[in-house]
Amino acid sequence: MGVNIVEGQKPEIFNEYGTIRIADEVVSTVAGLAATDVEGVVSLSGGWGTDLVEKLGRKNYGKGIKVEVADDKTKIDIFIVVEFGYPIPEVAEKVQKEVKLAVETMTGLSVASINVHIVSVSIKKSPTDEEADSEFIVE
Repeated sequence: MGVNIVEGQKPEIFNEYGTIRIADEVVSTVAGLAATDVEGVVSLSGGWGTDLVEKLGRKNYGKGIKVEVADDKTKIDIFIVVEFGYPIPEVAEKVQKEVKLAVETMTGLSVASINVHIVSVSIKKSPTDEEADSEFIVE
């Protein structure tokens, strides 16, 4: 079984039965699920459009993930919100490790790099507060 990349097409995995093609959206979803499982990650940040979709009741596990496949290497950019109090470098490194493992295990693609972008920090309020979580946007 091998992975072949043809210019302008998705990665193709050939085996004795035929060809398997994995869409970038699938890689994004796998990466997003792995990232949100890391302790200290509150959510992925995909911008106001995807946040609005989620408020309307639809989950988008690929939001906040950018996937690029070139040759036989995959590059992933992840945009996350971290919970206040967690060491950001440790959370980001754990995200890198978990996403790499999940994507390579589930898709067979080789991950060349995972860039983690911390876009905000979320502060959880005490249970007595009536408001929801607050976020500080870092630009």
